[in-house]
Amino acid sequence: MRRLRREEATVQSVVAEVPQTCDGGALRQRWRRAIVQVSMMTNVAIYLFDEVDVLDFAGPFEVFSTASRLRVREEKPPVFRVFTVADRVRPVRARGGLMVTPDYGLADHPKVDLLIVPGGVVTDELARPDVIEWIARTAATSQLTAAVCTGAFLLASAGLLNDTRATTHWEDVDDLRRDFPSLRVETGMRWIDAGKTITSAGISAGIDMSLHLVRRLTDRALATRTAHQMDFAWEDRGA
Repeated sequence: MRRLRREEATVQSVVAEVPQTCDGGALRQRWRRAIVQVSMMTNVAIYLFDEVDVLDFAGPFEVFSTASRLRVREEKPPVFRVFTVADRVRPVRARGGLMVTPDYGLADHPKVDLLIVPGGVVTDELARPDVIEWIARTAATSQLTAAVCTGAFLLASAGLLNDTRATTHWEDVDDLRRDFPSLRVETGMRWIDAGKTITSAGISAGIDMSLHLVRRLTDRALATRTAHQMDFAWEDRGA
């Protein structure tokens, strides 16, 4: 939060220092509008960890950032602020060897409105109490929490899917049912929207789920335009 406060303080100080002239007054108004726009955006946090599947996090990142870019093209305020979070700010080695540097660590990220937990090899993350506690704590104050693929195991471990409908990668359905018998694990859908929690099937299904979330948080028109901009055949097949 220290970093966020510094950013906000910088914007406020710039507004205060703009000269009270005609041009300066106009600039001050622009900065004030920018502050309001930032406060109205939905903060989308995507959790990163070693051996995370690349498309699990990059797909949702592309969806939400593209949706905001389209809004700006229409001279409307952006609707999403997308950032990545890891245990700390350090190089994260995704599955296949891609190195990614997160924007924030667990202790210093902005408020989260939508938390997305991607999948991959989640064995080590499941054994980390600090990560599971952070997911549970963040979900308690966020508007929505979503998981892609095997990220459902992390949500379930945090107690977010008890007695709830959920899905995951087809290859991991039996394991999810065995490890968390209180879940109602379903198959055959790209995502399952259970209200405050949303889970998707494997890997590319995270893009379909994210487009659904754009629709849920804004409208169908923006979700459709986002899929078209991405040249993506949206499988609008969820429940």
